[in-house]
Amino acid sequence: MSIVRWRPVLHQPPRENPRFPPHELRRSKVLCPIHYRKPFFPASRGLSNSYARKALRIVRAGLAPTPSLADAAETDVLFSETFPLKRTQTVEGKISVRLDPAEGEGSRWRLAVGCNLEGKWVLHWGVTYCDDLGSEWDQPPPEMRPPGSIPIKDYAIETPLKNSSSALKGQILHEVHIDFDSNSPIAAIHFVLKEEETGAWFQHKGRDFKISLKDFIEEENTSSGKQGFDIWIGAFDQISSLLVNAEGSSSKPQEAVGEAKVTKRQNKRIQGFYEEYSLLKEEFVQNFMTVTVRKSDESDKNIVQFDTDMPGDVVVHWGVCRDNGKNWEIPPAPHPPATKIFRRKALQTLLQPKRNGLGNWGLFLLDKGISGVLFVLKLNEYIWLNNMGTDFYIPLTSASSSSIQTCQDSIANEQLTWTEPQDMRHSSNNDETNQAVDHAADTDEIIYEIRNLVTDISSGKGRSTKSKEAQENILQEIEKLAAEAYSIFRSSIPNFVEEYVSDAQYLKPAVKLCPGTGSGFEILCQGFNWESHKSGRWYSELSAKAKELSSLGFTIIWLPPPTESVSPEGYMPKDLYNLNSRYGSKEQLKDLVKRFHEVNIKVLGDAVLNHRCAHYQNQNGIWNIFGGHLNWDDRAIVADDPHFQGRGNKSSGDNFHAAPNIDHSQEFVRNDLKEWLCWLRKEVGYDGWRLDFVRGFWGGYVKDYLEASEPYFAVGEYWDSLSYTYGEMDHNQDAHRQRIIDWINATNGTAGAFDVTTKGILHTALGKCEYWRLSDQKGKPPGVVGWWPSRAVTFIENHDTGSTQGHWRFPSGKEMQGYAYILTHPGTPAVFYDHIFSHHQQEISRLISLRRQKKIHCRSKDNQGREGSVRS
Repeated sequence: MSIVRWRPVLHQPPRENPRFPPHELRRSKVLCPIHYRKPFFPASRGLSNSYARKALRIVRAGLAPTPSLADAAETDVLFSETFPLKRTQTVEGKISVRLDPAEGEGSRWRLAVGCNLEGKWVLHWGVTYCDDLGSEWDQPPPEMRPPGSIPIKDYAIETPLKNSSSALKGQILHEVHIDFDSNSPIAAIHFVLKEEETGAWFQHKGRDFKISLKDFIEEENTSSGKQGFDIWIGAFDQISSLLVNAEGSSSKPQEAVGEAKVTKRQNKRIQGFYEEYSLLKEEFVQNFMTVTVRKSDESDKNIVQFDTDMPGDVVVHWGVCRDNGKNWEIPPAPHPPATKIFRRKALQTLLQPKRNGLGNWGLFLLDKGISGVLFVLKLNEYIWLNNMGTDFYIPLTSASSSSIQTCQDSIANEQLTWTEPQDMRHSSNNDETNQAVDHAADTDEIIYEIRNLVTDISSGKGRSTKSKEAQENILQEIEKLAAEAYSIFRSSIPNFVEEYVSDAQYLKPAVKLCPGTGSGFEILCQGFNWESHKSGRWYSELSAKAKELSSLGFTIIWLPPPTESVSPEGYMPKDLYNLNSRYGSKEQLKDLVKRFHEVNIKVLGDAVLNHRCAHYQNQNGIWNIFGGHLNWDDRAIVADDPHFQGRGNKSSGDNFHAAPNIDHSQEFVRNDLKEWLCWLRKEVGYDGWRLDFVRGFWGGYVKDYLEASEPYFAVGEYWDSLSYTYGEMDHNQDAHRQRIIDWINATNGTAGAFDVTTKGILHTALGKCEYWRLSDQKGKPPGVVGWWPSRAVTFIENHDTGSTQGHWRFPSGKEMQGYAYILTHPGTPAVFYDHIFSHHQQEISRLISLRRQKKIHCRSKDNQGREGSVRS
């Protein structure tokens, strides 16, 4: 049995309505999954032993006298709640491929493809003919198509796998049969497998299967050629890169034929064949966690019992709070057994396995003076579970309540916390001095560890044994240590930092983290409008305003698309390496970027990656052949683009109908785009990206591009319609912001996104004075900024919504109220060029100044005093 790791290579995000909201009105289902999270220091790898001991210190003395389960069961229950836990696990199955003669007919054969995993499996397949010199698929003849087959364009068939009536336990659950005549001119059958529920495509090492029914064998090589069943590279090879040969078969690619060499066509004799391939599939698993609060025999204690059916090691990462602020702190000792102190900011307690092996449990004995317990669950180094984006919160002072209050995530402040803590304001001078001494000692220790790590990586540069990944791990630890030292220097608030980990990273964590949020204190300026190209010298005009923009407080500016474009605004790019546009020349652009850097403003390039305009027509008169430095052909265009006859794979997002939609599943496309982005960083000096129309392709590809180009800041334009009922905006817009969150998750948090949800809610709230809309059902800001503020780029207007386009203009006269909201809230605010250079400039400047004076950043607390982040 051949063991092959299968991985999903395409992801189909939810299809949404057209680009410009809010014309399509509908209700949407709220999606609130349990999220995976990652701690600030995910591993001690690369740290010295002394620091690792400091970071995760095991409590070995003063353990709490934890009662037994039997004793706890006899006490009165004050509170109990069961939380659903949704997680991803990998299940292993197999794909079988069998070729047999059909019963009773000499020339009839049957191909059977089966899968033994649950799911809605579909075979995506096609054929090639003997006289076809290319590698394109064709649809099979009608008599070859099994019942239920559906044509896909003009090149493939999709046939659902059906339950196998002959399947034994542990064998094939789903199967499809394809019958054919061996005398037909069909040379090969090609296929990949698709799982309908997830939209993922499964292949073997990134290639489609090719089942050769006939072959061309050179006359002089006939004696050495072996007959058999081959699985070769097929026409679906746009997705990836390796060929696969079935066990016991061999074949050699046909060499170039010279004039003296004569090639004869000779059919191979078809032989029966059976092969199995290992299939690894990610699926969601539902578990539970029940938390029960009981009275203790001791009058001043409560027992908090944790019970879960989740297998394996489960660690409760927890702390307590003593007031309604729900700020994490470590309870006084003694602590439960198997407890570690996590960087003096939280506790980590390993739950005990149940005797029946069906889950884990734990008992915590806590003082009654504690108002609540906050926790998240740690399953392993990279997987953390929380409560639909917030920490789990167990109230102890009001334990009779029948409902759980959710807690704003204290992760928000991490190393960016600048506000003076209340306990420090009311402490004596001696306390302040002692704290300062402790912080200095901590900082000195961290600096010492950084020096050790620097020495380690320097000494390893000449060693072949020092891998690149190991060096990157050490650099990552240095970065984190520096951030920790800075945090200690700035604030004494006990907090901890965790970074979100997507489903893709669940399987293979990224080596290098790239949060894409800059310093956290960024204030973004959109440096153009829809008409800026008309002068032909916009770069020069904007350069004259660089010093003024810096004095107003902007730290980063977004410039228009720089490439040659069919449309003068730049959003129909053609030759990506031609940087002479209607905004100015390449040299003027480089001078502009240099000028902004001189005044300490970083620069974002507008990268249009979803689509590209072609240079030439194909034989059918369709514009799908590209020129310039990236001379792609129609393989670079998605197959389901209705206008441009692409030969790529299906789109992983929504189509942009005005230009060919690029197929990012193609390895050569991704490599070319990564090279282009890196070239722009080096040649022009861009510090990051604004990504256009990211609904058009999967966020996982964005992650690939950003990890290659390493931007300081990145933001995607994910724009679709909010939810309306009978023309009135719904109060609950969770489904809308969840779609944006899902895209950010797909990028693994490497990019933020424009908070279209907040803009839409501000339209109605300010336009109709319905200010109750500015708080969601949990009392948080109702947009992306309420769920993941460090990745939310808030705005009220841009070149599409305002300017002369006016697709979704902000309510007239309410602009300053809108800016008052986004400039005093967490997230990264963006200010539109037209508003800066207008009568609003003085008021906007005052708000920016206020934001800087109060040290508001992307993870700050919201205006109700609660932290505005649940994921940062």
